[in-house]
Amino acid sequence: MTKSQPIARPGSATIATIADEVGVSVTTVSKVLNGRSDVGAETRARVEASLQRNRYRRRSRRQPTGAGQIDLVFHEFNAAWSMEIIGGVEAVTATANVDVLLSQLGGSHRPAQPWLDGVLTRRPLGVLLVLCNLTEPQYEQLQRQLIPVVVVDTDSATSALVPTVGSNNWNGGLLATRHLLELGHRRVALISGPQDVLCSRARAAGFQFAHDEVGVPVDPNLVRFGSFYVDAGYGHGMELLTRTDRPTAIFAGSDTQAMGVLRAAQQLGLKVPGDLSVIGYDNLPMAAWTVPALTTINQPLRDMAGTATQMLLDLARGVGVSTSRIDLVTELVLRESTAPPAHHR
Repeated sequence: MTKSQPIARPGSATIATIADEVGVSVTTVSKVLNGRSDVGAETRARVEASLQRNRYRRRSRRQPTGAGQIDLVFHEFNAAWSMEIIGGVEAVTATANVDVLLSQLGGSHRPAQPWLDGVLTRRPLGVLLVLCNLTEPQYEQLQRQLIPVVVVDTDSATSALVPTVGSNNWNGGLLATRHLLELGHRRVALISGPQDVLCSRARAAGFQFAHDEVGVPVDPNLVRFGSFYVDAGYGHGMELLTRTDRPTAIFAGSDTQAMGVLRAAQQLGLKVPGDLSVIGYDNLPMAAWTVPALTTINQPLRDMAGTATQMLLDLARGVGVSTSRIDLVTELVLRESTAPPAHHR
């Protein structure tokens, strides 16, 4: 019969005492700790629960010898956006003589257990998650193996337990919309990312606040949510720009969305910025090469990735971090795709 209460002072439990509490062998506990797959699901769950209850920690910290590897995990790949993140990570890992194993979760924001089993088997220096996160039990499993986790996430709402580097999305939405309103636009449309993604809603909240500042009501018919990709910008752009009361400006939630809007405007014979102002988000390198060059919000993706990577390597070496959340500044980048509406010229 197993016991239900912690059997040792938190943090002092051994593999043997965990095995005794659960009623399994020391070998079974060791297999769970090492991510082995040859343990039944029910037994694994009971061992995991005991490890968490007793706050089990390994007795010695792994000290990297210089060479090593981190896992870089995206929720899904977006070529242009992801390359900025990868570039920021590589700038740090190259000088630290650390390799990077790249993977993606096919659009999921939570990894499945087989992914975690693979990490526990590989024992990387650490795991860097991009726009995805772990469940609390998964985080506990990695903690017990002394595998640190850092998140690059733009939604500003990850757990305080997990060190996170992001950017100020609300401020980005405010800056973009304020710029368009200051130019004289009063029918401003928003095409944001998925509504269930917090960074999309944060940018939309900044959009709303900028309107409230100047007493201009937001037309709900001009607000759209979708993916951050070019097809969403194109599809929503076509819908908005074929309205009889079409907007004079569109704030797109990403530079790739903005490219779709530019394509829609071109197909409809609208000139940018003569007939329509367009502003994007991210400041990807390609934003400077669109025609016209895209006004956008700079989200410092490379700096975010580099900061998170350095934080992860510090944690892997046993160096604590001074804060669990770092939000980098977003800034307006003025180019050629925004101008006052025609009736203001």
